[in-house]
Amino acid sequence: MKFTILTLFPKIFDSYLNESILKRAQENKKISIETIGIRKYTHDKHHTADDKPYGGGPGMLMKAEPILKAFSSIKKSKDKPAVFIMSAAGKKFTNSDAKKYAKKYKNIVLIAGRYEGIDARVKKILKAQEISVGDYVLTGGELPAMVIIDAISRQIPGVLGRAESLEESRFGVGIPSYTRPETLKYKGEKYVVPKVLLSGDHKKIAEWRNAQRSKSNAKR
Repeated sequence: MKFTILTLFPKIFDSYLNESILKRAQENKKISIETIGIRKYTHDKHHTADDKPYGGGPGMLMKAEPILKAFSSIKKSKDKPAVFIMSAAGKKFTNSDAKKYAKKYKNIVLIAGRYEGIDARVKKILKAQEISVGDYVLTGGELPAMVIIDAISRQIPGVLGRAESLEESRFGVGIPSYTRPETLKYKGEKYVVPKVLLSGDHKKIAEWRNAQRSKSNAKR
């Protein structure tokens, strides 16, 4: 899987994408990640990548030309890229999407917007999909791009080592988990592991986890 990120701030990605599991996934050739700085494709000495929106209104809008030129710089591949624009107005990205994209695509381009957004002609020209990671507005699309890369990558066989490493394949998301010590002392209080998890009775443990899963789902 190849991920390409078009961004005004490529250095933002250095620490997170080059540590831990994602670092190993790149070293093991399971994924590749390239960041392309949009400002490199501007013409003026100030590397201006934004301008005032037509029709008035507050804020600035990212210009289409630098983004399109940055996209054109991507090395051509036999796998046509799926193009996503990070946008608070986009379709909400889910774990089901992560699984689907991991199977469906080999080449994904993520465009990280800033300011008041991106000139709408970019979406039309690149036939891009707008995608959101939640019902809130962030300063830019860089964090959502990292979230999406992380979520998709862990669904790619070999990235986590074993399929059983997926939380949703083990106990389910939100199920309480415990490790040593059996009794944790903190500020004069004792916090103990539920006895059923120490019982060795796998049937009862499975029943307890199913009950916890039901509670977790009821809260959503």
